[in-house]
Amino acid sequence: MARFTLPRDIYHGKDALATLKTFKGSKAMVCCDDTMVSLGFVDKVSGYLKEAGMQVQVIAGIEPDPSIETVVAGAGKMLAFQPDWIVAIGGGSPIDAAKAMWIRYEYPDISFEDMCRVFGIPPLRQKAHFCAIPSTSGTATEVTAFSIITDYSKGIKYPIADFEITPDVAIVDPEMVVTMPKKLAAHTGMDAMTHAIEAYVSTWNCAYTDALALSAIKTIQNDLIGSYNGDREKRGTMHNAATMAGMAFTNALLGIVHSMAHKTGAAFADYGAHLIHGAANAMYLPKVIAYNAKDAVAKKRYGAIADFMGLGGGSDDDKVIRLIDYLRNMNDALDIPQCISKYGKDALPCAEGFIPEAVFLERLPEIAKNAIGDACTGSNPRQPTQEEMEKLFKCCYYDLPVDF
Repeated sequence: MARFTLPRDIYHGKDALATLKTFKGSKAMVCCDDTMVSLGFVDKVSGYLKEAGMQVQVIAGIEPDPSIETVVAGAGKMLAFQPDWIVAIGGGSPIDAAKAMWIRYEYPDISFEDMCRVFGIPPLRQKAHFCAIPSTSGTATEVTAFSIITDYSKGIKYPIADFEITPDVAIVDPEMVVTMPKKLAAHTGMDAMTHAIEAYVSTWNCAYTDALALSAIKTIQNDLIGSYNGDREKRGTMHNAATMAGMAFTNALLGIVHSMAHKTGAAFADYGAHLIHGAANAMYLPKVIAYNAKDAVAKKRYGAIADFMGLGGGSDDDKVIRLIDYLRNMNDALDIPQCISKYGKDALPCAEGFIPEAVFLERLPEIAKNAIGDACTGSNPRQPTQEEMEKLFKCCYYDLPVDF
């Protein structure tokens, strides 16, 4: 038996944000980053909630890759205010942080370790319901059972995974992404593409998730580069595609592209390097496809993706090569480097980019071990050994062919 879980309501399209006026409750806690404040969206959201008759408080300033400390502090504010609605607005970080705060609000004594037990969260909605409003088109946390929280003392991102934290309401309003910077459109778009492809080849895939994943892939193929270049209509279709990819992967789960990205994102923070999640996915995805395609079932499913995209090719081996080439060309069109050693070269006066070779190699064994232990690894088509994971990371660092 399998399970397929989504928010009860997804409001989408022009002026979807106004549905907040219809919410029933007495108090709402709005969680956001500073960008949503400066762009005026928090005032707009608060205004609608007040029209619904609610008192409103705001937790602002949630940082990218939110920390355990941010979660604990936010949960404390919720305990003091006692909201019956939590409304999270912004990119993946504020929504993920708010999900974790929600758990701590309802269960103040729960440990972070218990929060990270896969599908081990006790029942929520005893105190509050949850609404998510994305301002980027990638993470899809507005429809997923996942939250990513960073332990900076260990340099590791931890996924919290449980259907309990699937939002009750998602509001997917295209107006939220019109002003998204180009680089963010590129990174979040490739995050969405990775979600859809990994969901389609996941060992947990099913007919319900396949349809959503393929539809998302096709829309991203057609519209991501246009969205990156500022096409307003394609910004809206990409917003929908990212949510559809999320609907697929929250039920089919993901694979080692995400395991690797989770474990490298903050691994070099002490060195001053932050490997942005969407960029990491974009760099790792072609290598992981080549690795997974050694599995016959996965190779056939990658071939089906290539067919759906109209990439041509005769054998499944040929189709996999065409899919990899297509994704690498898309990275080029989006100004995303092909490998870690090239990442950040345009940002620092350093020939080696953000992450020098010696630092990478020194930390590689521990990073590989942590990636194998990530919650996303279990649903990957191939289960890598420590040696294979280290080789795969080296291929992603040096842009080497994957032949194992």
